Amino acid sequence: MYITAFERENVQFQHDLAELLAQTWPQSYGEDSLAEVARLLEPEKIAIAAIVDEELVGFAGAAPMYGKTGWELHPLVIVKQHQRSGVGSHLLHYLEKEVKSQGGITLYLGTDDEQDQTSLSGKDLYPDLLTEIRNIQNKADHPYTFYQKQGYQIVGVLPDVNGWGKPDIWMAKRL
Repeated sequence: MYITAFERENVQFQHDLAELLAQTWPQSYGEDSLAEVARLLEPEKIAIAAIVDEELVGFAGAAPMYGKTGWELHPLVIVKQHQRSGVGSHLLHYLEKEVKSQGGITLYLGTDDEQDQTSLSGKDLYPDLLTEIRNIQNKADHPYTFYQKQGYQIVGVLPDVNGWGKPDIWMAKRL
């Protein structure tokens, strides 16, 4: 496996990424995955690929959101059979170096809980949000724990933004 800048002119990789997005998040990208790929590959954005045997097995992207100091990670996506093999960690590390080289100080991300994967899901978080965040539990392999292992911290939660009881967990890391 090697990690490199995404070959933006590689049409096959573009289609592979579109298929990966549609398979991973069909509710978000099923019909519009090629348009999302075009957005991810806009010139001001960072696009990183993980390649195994000349095939795209993972992608990480970032966009500058606060001038050049705050960047949003979007997305980090890995082919299912290559998950839990270090691909995501390698992509994230490479992406962090690229963001830092462009003046980034903070890299942040949102990681939705629409599938009842954490203790934050399926309840009214407003009465005591900070306590709920402090006591978060991973019930069903939610990716927030992966990001914590990479040095990211939960910096906020947006209750109900994906529907009642379906929060978005915001995480960030100083680079």
